[in-house]
Amino acid sequence: MRATIGYTAESIGYVVGAQGLVSFASQTLFGTEWGWMHKLVDLPSTGYLGIVAVGLALIVGGVKVRKLPQREKVA
Repeated sequence: MRATIGYTAESIGYVVGAQGLVSFASQTLFGTEWGWMHKLVDLPSTGYLGIVAVGLALIVGGVKVRKLPQREKVA
């Protein structure tokens, strides 16, 4: 179960982080809106860096949860 939760959090983190990065880059470099993040929230370009940080935190948290030692079952 821990592995499933870890992989799920990690996968969500990759998507959220990538969308935050794409939104930041598109606003900063091109002045347009790419991805789907701008449809959910309207943030300044630096706010999307916070979304990238949330994505990274989910990735790190998911990896840590997966790597935790399994509990031994007591009979």
